Amino acid sequence: MNLKRISHIMTSKNAIQNQYVIYWMQQSQRVHYNHALERAIQIANQQNLPLLVFFGLTANYPDANQRHYVFMLEGLKEVKHILKTFHINFVVKYGSPEKALIPFLEDAHTLVMDQGYLKHQRTWRSFVLSYVKDHALNINIDVVDTDLIVPVEVASNKAEYGAYTIRPKIKKLYASFRDFSRISTLKNQTDLQIPSDDDLSDINQTIRNLHLEHTLAPSVVFHGGYTQASQLFFDFLNKKINRYPESNDPSLDLTSKLSLYLHFGQISSLEILDRLFMALNSGQIEGEGFDAFVEQLLIRRELAFNYVYYQKGYDQFETMTEHWAYETMRIHDLDERPYLYSKEVIENQKTHDPYFNAAMKQMVITGYMHNYMRMYWAKKIMEWTPSFKEAYETILYLNNHYFIDGRDPNSYTGVAWCFGKHDRAWTERKVFGKLRYMNAQGLERKFDIKAYVHQMDTL
Repeated sequence: MNLKRISHIMTSKNAIQNQYVIYWMQQSQRVHYNHALERAIQIANQQNLPLLVFFGLTANYPDANQRHYVFMLEGLKEVKHILKTFHINFVVKYGSPEKALIPFLEDAHTLVMDQGYLKHQRTWRSFVLSYVKDHALNINIDVVDTDLIVPVEVASNKAEYGAYTIRPKIKKLYASFRDFSRISTLKNQTDLQIPSDDDLSDINQTIRNLHLEHTLAPSVVFHGGYTQASQLFFDFLNKKINRYPESNDPSLDLTSKLSLYLHFGQISSLEILDRLFMALNSGQIEGEGFDAFVEQLLIRRELAFNYVYYQKGYDQFETMTEHWAYETMRIHDLDERPYLYSKEVIENQKTHDPYFNAAMKQMVITGYMHNYMRMYWAKKIMEWTPSFKEAYETILYLNNHYFIDGRDPNSYTGVAWCFGKHDRAWTERKVFGKLRYMNAQGLERKFDIKAYVHQMDTL
């Protein structure tokens, strides 16, 4: 493991007598290619201690609903099973994770945390660190960046202006962070006999235990877990990747759909990259498809994490984009809109635009929308809403509510991109000003968009 993944944020010389090493699993909900888990195993083996993997299950995760929880719990159920085969203790506790973790710290030699990137995740980790300091606990604390190929703070120390500024930095560094082979064997396999609040055997019961509102059904198409992600990627490699340069066409279904699994950390972007290289070197895939997909996985994805990590107001209209974008929106905010739709009309797919309605239907039913249609969808809401601020808030609400991969660095960045972030000024026009514009005629010119509508009608 490249040691630059690890941040030693607290070191204690008096932690020798404690009972176990604990890994707080939160961002990275997997066993395979999990550097934080591997770090915890290494420390446990050095100290001849057992390992405890902790997961805090809160009913109040920001903007999450039943759809998100079911997908996550399907993945966690698989994690529990895999950890058991490695003789690693796993405990689930109800409550806000940073607080539910506290009772386990007194007996821990070392706490390993995976890196969190969004504001509330970083606040949770800061709370734990403050608690340890305030109560003078004798514990070591490491944070390990395992959801990115190049750790966010190694890649850059500032918010990058666009893909073209971060690309050379990532390309210079990424080879030295292809640094994982397999999980080490845990030496001390003591069963700690720590009871869980939930054994994850019945996901429907867990949902009831959490008292979640049944306002949004789970996806009828996508199910969570590493096995599902791995199978999707296998199919993508065998059937789609060589046509990936055509993947902007919504009617062709050439995207990988791995963003849903990457969101919960159920599969590692590094594992995906390694498997891509294996397929390329064996002649299974062609260079053009490889390059196009790696651009999304390695450059665009890591740019998104850079954005939420360094842009403090990434989720607020007033602070999410560039000065020139705000200026053009100020000038055109009162322009007459050709149509005005409420959030309810948009949500119920009742606009005049069949392409928009089809995309909205895909989102509501499946928890996913084709990547190109996400841009078109957001641009139309901007065009049909009385103000840019109201449009932003509507887009973000729908994004976070319906998408399985909503509430994600890629989502926040994608929405901000529609408002000029990581983009450039375009030719001036009504309503949009210098922001990039998209229209139905463009879809018809580029794609067989009616075929996409027909596919959505069959859902």
